Amino acid sequence: MNILQISYVVEISKIGSMNKAAASLSIAQPNLSRSIKDLENELGITIFKRSSKGIVLTNEGEVFLNYAEKIIDQFNEIDKIYKQERVIKNRFSLSAPRVSYIAEAFVNFSNANSVNHDEELFYRETNANRALTNITENDFKLGIIRYAKMYDSYFKKMMEEKNIHYETIAEFNYVLVMSKDSPLANIDDIRFSDLTDWIEIAHADPFVPSLPLAKVKKEELPSNIKRRIYIFDRASQYQLVSENKETFMWVSPEPESVLKRYNLIQKTSSDNKKMYQDILIHRNDYKLSTLDQIFIKELYASRDKVFKK
Repeated sequence: MNILQISYVVEISKIGSMNKAAASLSIAQPNLSRSIKDLENELGITIFKRSSKGIVLTNEGEVFLNYAEKIIDQFNEIDKIYKQERVIKNRFSLSAPRVSYIAEAFVNFSNANSVNHDEELFYRETNANRALTNITENDFKLGIIRYAKMYDSYFKKMMEEKNIHYETIAEFNYVLVMSKDSPLANIDDIRFSDLTDWIEIAHADPFVPSLPLAKVKKEELPSNIKRRIYIFDRASQYQLVSENKETFMWVSPEPESVLKRYNLIQKTSSDNKKMYQDILIHRNDYKLSTLDQIFIKELYASRDKVFKK
């Protein structure tokens, strides 16, 4: 069985005549009949029978035609994509953490670039481990990873072993965000002890690959917090902290637009001295495209705006 035989069945069933179908297909009628007979013999079924109305499908033929039409449609779609309307698309891909200033940079990038018809943009929010895998497996061209500065040597050694180029985008302390209506919003300098009776919104993604999760969680999640809500989706966290006045969240400094949109306030804590880093990564053998360069420009502009550089 081949695609020609399948197309012959579709054409004969459409026209209802072997002679007319042969003319439409520009093939001699005996050759068309022989091809159909070979197909029937191969499958062990009868597809067509002659009647007073001409050539008609048998019950087996009806079933075969149903599959045949789908195959022809898919064949034509493939031909259309790869031959008739082949367009070489410019592809931008970024794998990054769930961070507002990065998301803002991507939005500005998409607006400024206006996404032409020959461009495809891919933006995946994920953890550091997944972002590194996306880069090494070549699924994504650009990545951004975030980790505590105490793990800097660990990550840089790993990236060098994996032939990954890296550059620091930002270094920062986490700040606290909560609803403007939260009692915590009235405290100028929030201390760790002030948070004991409140609910922390924490991110459940693994922090550092290949390190014991219990060890990392102990360092990242202070033991004085009795209640936590673990989340994975960035949109959910803002809705939670906005609408639940008992919650708070540790984040990198937020854009004013995000704080205003969700009725949030941002506070510092003199007790929080741990530094974090956001690192831009790509493979060493990858040459940045024009789209990559435009995005990186927007990324640094967004960073400068949020971190007031």
